[in-house]
Amino acid sequence: MEDSSMSPGSVRSLPLLAFTISLLSLHVHRLDSVSFKVIGPDRPIRVLVGEDALLPCHLSPSMSAESMEVRWFRSTLSAVVHLYRDGRDHAGQQIAPYRSRTKLLKDGIANGTVSLRIHNITPSDEGTYGCHFQSPTFYEEAALELEVAGLGSTPHLSVDGYQDGGIHVVCESAGWYPKPQVLWRDLSGQRLAPVMEKISQQADRLFDTHTAAVIRDASNQNLSCSVLNPRLSQERTATMHIADVFLPRTSPCQLALSVTLAGVVFLSLLASYCFWKQHRAKDTQQAELKKQILKEFRRNLPLPRPRPWLRVS
Repeated sequence: MEDSSMSPGSVRSLPLLAFTISLLSLHVHRLDSVSFKVIGPDRPIRVLVGEDALLPCHLSPSMSAESMEVRWFRSTLSAVVHLYRDGRDHAGQQIAPYRSRTKLLKDGIANGTVSLRIHNITPSDEGTYGCHFQSPTFYEEAALELEVAGLGSTPHLSVDGYQDGGIHVVCESAGWYPKPQVLWRDLSGQRLAPVMEKISQQADRLFDTHTAAVIRDASNQNLSCSVLNPRLSQERTATMHIADVFLPRTSPCQLALSVTLAGVVFLSLLASYCFWKQHRAKDTQQAELKKQILKEFRRNLPLPRPRPWLRVS
């Protein structure tokens, strides 16, 4: 009996059908496993304390990332700064310091471009960030650096009395990052050496400065205190003018008078010493003379006569 379920034509079409299915499968596999690169900025992003940071990241070649997972993180993938998955943000996955502080900008996500905005930057936000893209069959990431800088308050100058023969001037400022430098200058721009300098880091990691200088010379009565941020190459400066009446000054007449008075005092002391020494020598000489006279007097006294009524037994 002949099997009429398969005709010769259908038998010949089976290899063609299998080839077509294999080709389609291979094409779909290639689409799923397409590779890409993640591109971030090639230099650190610098942001001032209190401002917002914008961290850019994009895919190359351009392709939609709407169905991908986009993860921003710090040291490891689990240290999530922001997570986008299944077409929505997952705020509950963020580590504590970044909760309610981030926003993923998705305007260009159809072309593979996303940027992360971090609000109210602090020194603790400084460091390395990772931008991670993951499709069902491929993943890639890039790293970028965030630098934080704090331009502190304008220095406050105050006079804190007299010290070491001059006027003690104090300079204070707060809110700097990283550690600043403090420069004292006179009117001509020459640097003055501080007599005290204290730069301390507070709990928020910002630095406060407390320095002092002593002004002894009238040529330094106009002085300035500058606090410099070495990362920004920017400084804040305060100046002060000290009136002549407050400065310790010595005129030539005063100097001559001082020298004359010192000489008079020295001569007076010398004369007193000489007079005392001469008087003491005279007293010693008179005492010796008295001793000699008394000795001679005792030597010339007559011997006592024997008394007859006294008998010696």
